[in-house]
Amino acid sequence: MSLTFDFVSPEPAATDRVTLFADVILPLPLPKLYTYRVPYEMNDEVVIGGRVIVQFGAKKTLSCIVAAVHETPPAQYQAKYILEFIDDAPVVTQPQLKLFRWMADYYMCTLGEVINAALPSALKLSSESRIQLHPAYIADGSPYPISEQEQQILTALSTEDGKSMTFTEVGELLGSSNFHKVIKSLMQKDIIFLFEHLADKYSPKVVKKVRLAHHFIEESALEALFSQLAGRPKQLDVLMRYLQRVPVYQNIYANHRGLEKNALTSSPHLSPSAVNTLIKNGVLEQFDVIVSRFPLDDEPEAKLHFTLSEAQTTARDEVLTQFSQRYIVLLHGVTGAGKTEIYIDLIRNALDGGGQVLYLLPEIALTAQIVTRLMRVFGTRLGVYHSKFSDNERVEVWNGVLSGRFQVVVGVRSAVFLPFDNLALIIVDEEHESSYKQYEPAPRYNAREVALMMANFQGAKTLLGSATPAVETYYQTRAGRWGLVQLTKRFGEAGLPEIELVDTRKQREAKKMHNHFTPELLSEIERKLGLKEQVILFQNRRGYSPFINCLDCGWIPKCKNCAVSLSYHKHSHELRCHYCGYNDRMPVECPACGSRALKTVGFGTEKIEDDLKIMLPAANVQRMDLDTTRAKNSYQQIIADFENQVTNVLVGTQMVTKGLDFANVSLVGIINADSIIHYPDFRAHERAFQMFVQVSGRAGRKGKKGKVIIQTADPTQVIFDKVIRNDYLEFYEYEIGQRREYGFPPFMRVIRLTVKHVDQLLAEQAAILLTQELVERLGREAVLGPEAPYIFRIRNFYLQEITVKIDREHTVLKQAKAEVLAAINVVKDQKEFKQARIVADVDPM
Repeated sequence: MSLTFDFVSPEPAATDRVTLFADVILPLPLPKLYTYRVPYEMNDEVVIGGRVIVQFGAKKTLSCIVAAVHETPPAQYQAKYILEFIDDAPVVTQPQLKLFRWMADYYMCTLGEVINAALPSALKLSSESRIQLHPAYIADGSPYPISEQEQQILTALSTEDGKSMTFTEVGELLGSSNFHKVIKSLMQKDIIFLFEHLADKYSPKVVKKVRLAHHFIEESALEALFSQLAGRPKQLDVLMRYLQRVPVYQNIYANHRGLEKNALTSSPHLSPSAVNTLIKNGVLEQFDVIVSRFPLDDEPEAKLHFTLSEAQTTARDEVLTQFSQRYIVLLHGVTGAGKTEIYIDLIRNALDGGGQVLYLLPEIALTAQIVTRLMRVFGTRLGVYHSKFSDNERVEVWNGVLSGRFQVVVGVRSAVFLPFDNLALIIVDEEHESSYKQYEPAPRYNAREVALMMANFQGAKTLLGSATPAVETYYQTRAGRWGLVQLTKRFGEAGLPEIELVDTRKQREAKKMHNHFTPELLSEIERKLGLKEQVILFQNRRGYSPFINCLDCGWIPKCKNCAVSLSYHKHSHELRCHYCGYNDRMPVECPACGSRALKTVGFGTEKIEDDLKIMLPAANVQRMDLDTTRAKNSYQQIIADFENQVTNVLVGTQMVTKGLDFANVSLVGIINADSIIHYPDFRAHERAFQMFVQVSGRAGRKGKKGKVIIQTADPTQVIFDKVIRNDYLEFYEYEIGQRREYGFPPFMRVIRLTVKHVDQLLAEQAAILLTQELVERLGREAVLGPEAPYIFRIRNFYLQEITVKIDREHTVLKQAKAEVLAAINVVKDQKEFKQARIVADVDPM
């Protein structure tokens, strides 16, 4: 049964009531806003930025955001009525709506796509949205009356643990199309939770606690218990620790609140089995408490105090001076210079002025490490926002920003969507990182650029921080548009690491290589481990081997959906595509010729980890890449193990290059530098320099002399000399000259258009037509292509790319984008290209 909603509004009692219409943003890729009629009795409820439920099409119900309210009916269609108002206050603020409109315009996408990316799924409702009982709901203890229809839903949800229902199923259960009011009522009573997909299903954070059984509170009973446990010293130790931590006689409520079980079981002096025995024997009671995921600290103010060094104080003062003249400042400091302490001091300063602060980081791994430090400084005022959080956790932060609970938020790129309305400061750490760029789906935004515009709209200051700034960023400082503050020395006694190049070609010719390790790197790893120091090894490819092949016939397994070979993953013993996720079992014999002479070719992080465990059996080796960090808390666990020196050697992809701070790391090895340098992209040398300098910066940060060994088949590459001398300025001068000569950013804006079609010939023909239309509108010199990219088929779509270069002047850029959209529409209007997809990527990375 499919539900349709034919909402009929009752006629108004008075003839002078105003008829209102609402323009809404549907979470769909629609070019225009859609207009709905506001029922008369709801005129006073409509809120710009609030959510409403509407019927879209014949069968679909969706929640959407009210963008405008007016009295003008749509000319082209009859406006349907809004079915229900969800919010009586905005969930999307006016500054957000302004920013979202800018994003849609600048990144050449629709406002619906921006809203769809911005809102956590639990704030987006549809026919297939799901509800479940709130884990804290207790039927007998509810302070609210429950209607008959609400009870029907509760009974259905209570039939099995964790059961959920879609909106459609709720409508069928109640036999009514007007069920949204019932769901809204249950939400307001905190009886149910909403979520969009089963993967987002809410599981509360539960803390296991223990308390002394109530009948032992009396002193006489407790004395008798001590006598009883006299022959059981381990249980007695647990009981004593509990009584030391919980003042059961001084505060009658203290025992009721109890103590986290972890406080007893994690102590090395106490026996976990003794704790469990006391629980089993009824001495201690175990109970679960649902807690906020963001308790952070019981105190709203700092417990961590630090003093800036003289160099940090000077840099902080220079930043504040620059902020008095400019809105954007670059803090260019060498790796390990202590930029984080400066950030914290500036955040304090902004909070003292009553403003909000957004602290952006490029990777979840970085947030995992830095959040602990920030918690100890900002306590309950700090929120954390990233994609590893469940949907309901993200909603908790969203609402916390709206309510003013979180004045500081640390997060990755999606944090730019949060509902700030009083920003004083935005910090973009490691501002050069390509991780700030969203590739799929739309909007294909760069969080750094969005943050700059966000700050502009709200009159906030922006601090960009990096040891290796993006060429475009440094260009703005040289042009005098943005401020520049430099930190040229590492914090404390630490010096920059020694960098050594090792020629892998010579070592292979001399047959001295140990798998993929030169003798120099392997012996240095052994030496550092002997000194109880730690090592980071960087290889920019995950998996065990990039591909396998048959030694007899040359067969190489390919992805059935993409024009790439399948990578071998030893741990799961499968072949996997890193573009679409397709996987297949590892064959025992060649399917082409039947030979069993199958060999892995090349190496990734998994193979390096495997080889090290064989060559250095005493070392504790751990890997950090996409495969080992899929679980929610995996980043925190890997980093904690390394920080606590449980792990000796950390092998990783580019995740290990990004701002991590480990005191005991004295050696960094770059296994294969050449694959990073020789990449077909105008940013290849910039990325290589940044990556080499950043990963080198992980060594020798706390006083120990660090060392970096770079393995390369071509040590004469120009870039290595600049990395060894850590000479960013020389690198910049060389790179900016190349960009000026060939017309690349920062001198031009670039839009990359990708034509996709399941038919290769039609993809090529559509790209040719699009190129012709663009050349006619923009001129031949502005259009490069079309050409097939290096990987010309992904997920069964054949690809063709066209690059458009546009002058940076604002009016020219806006006009050029209009011409690009017009050219795209010409292609889409052709009957034979109806199935073609054309993707515009503004400022590709």
